[in-house]
Amino acid sequence: MEEKKVETLKERLWRIVFEAETPLGKAFDVVLLWAIVISVIAVSLESVDSIREKHGQALKVAEWIFTILFTVEYLLRIVLVRRPWRYMTSFFGIVDLLSCLPTYLAFILPGAHSAMVIRVLRLLRMFRVLKMVGHVQGGETILRGLMQSRAKIFVFFFAVFLFSVLAGTLMYLVESGAEGTHFTSIPISIYYAIVSITTVGYGDMVAITTIGKILTAFYVLTGYAIIAVPTGIVTSELLKNRFGDPSSEACPGCGANGHLPDAKFCRKCGHKLH
Repeated sequence: MEEKKVETLKERLWRIVFEAETPLGKAFDVVLLWAIVISVIAVSLESVDSIREKHGQALKVAEWIFTILFTVEYLLRIVLVRRPWRYMTSFFGIVDLLSCLPTYLAFILPGAHSAMVIRVLRLLRMFRVLKMVGHVQGGETILRGLMQSRAKIFVFFFAVFLFSVLAGTLMYLVESGAEGTHFTSIPISIYYAIVSITTVGYGDMVAITTIGKILTAFYVLTGYAIIAVPTGIVTSELLKNRFGDPSSEACPGCGANGHLPDAKFCRKCGHKLH
């Protein structure tokens, strides 16, 4: 009887921590999101010298309060989930761990606590809390398109790199003999070619000769012509994928969500869904 009561309590806690469908579960996530936002603001303010001098002690106390809160929450997730290792090695599991570690590492590595801004990644949970699962699905579709087109993108960027090497070498041959030139070596000239082709134009280097200016204009126009190529590659892959809107149901095994409406098993760990 006692064992059954413990299991019931564990199940109830699991629904609060991992689900956003119940009032308590949603309230838990909303409070957690606010804590994340405030903790990130506190870390950012601590990097300002004038604020750190006046309120440094208060910010450190707040830092430890949030760290302990997130540590307890992380350990609670490990205890409640049926497959802890799946959760710990998942994206959110790693982010949850990294959001706690910097404060403890600061004892060994001074300044490590600044890395706590990684907590901002935990705000991705807001899409599930606010019933915006479709937005998460849209992000996953984009990532899937990028992964499926990675071979084509690699070939494209490699071709652009080869063109940049040739363009930079040509600029070196044209500009290296000019008085007051910035093109003192081929690597620096390749850097200039890349900046010109990508139309960034930092302005730290300029062509002096007439031929060099003509080449620069050609590189910039070429950059405008090829900059849309990777977008077209990814778009073509995105059009190949059509998925239904995923549900916000969390897996009892690893806590992952975003499953398709008709899914019977978790897409991450294979555990049976409710």
